[in-house]
Amino acid sequence: MPKTTKHRGELTENRIIIWSVDSSQKLFKEGYYGKPLGIPKPKNFDFEAPLILDLIEAYYLTREKKLTIYRSTDRKKVTPKQIEEICRTQYADFKEKYLVYNQLRRKGYIVTPGIKFGCDFAVYEHGPGIDHAPYIVDVLKPADTLTATGIVLTGRLATTVRKQFIIAIADTTKEKIDFLSFDWWRA
Repeated sequence: MPKTTKHRGELTENRIIIWSVDSSQKLFKEGYYGKPLGIPKPKNFDFEAPLILDLIEAYYLTREKKLTIYRSTDRKKVTPKQIEEICRTQYADFKEKYLVYNQLRRKGYIVTPGIKFGCDFAVYEHGPGIDHAPYIVDVLKPADTLTATGIVLTGRLATTVRKQFIIAIADTTKEKIDFLSFDWWRA
């Protein structure tokens, strides 16, 4: 079994920064994790910039033992449990969102924050700069209410940005996710 490279990140507010350019390039190349600072759409892995990770990505990478995180304030190591607690304060329904993120990553998809699309995640088959994200995903709990207006609003957005709208219903008590996809037809 090949040895996994352990990258070092720094917790700064609600983001993790990989300052080493070499580590940044390797981590980005391993799975399109994070965004190179100042490079909105990197076309290759030869960028010369630190990498900024979203908290969910960082939590996933710590659980995969690919990342060690230190605080920027006192340089003390941050445990995966501490990162999980930070995530719980930063994300509504973190447990459900992480369950979906983890499953999509394990199935080989590239998962990025979906904030610019008004959803939880944008999901790529190959990676940013290679293809456009064909899917946008909203995460719900089984007891959440789904309204027709909500579906239409998100569906209109998905159609406008040429993405398939998917609702992931995450049941953390059963560790189960049901995916619902919507296709929009023009008459």
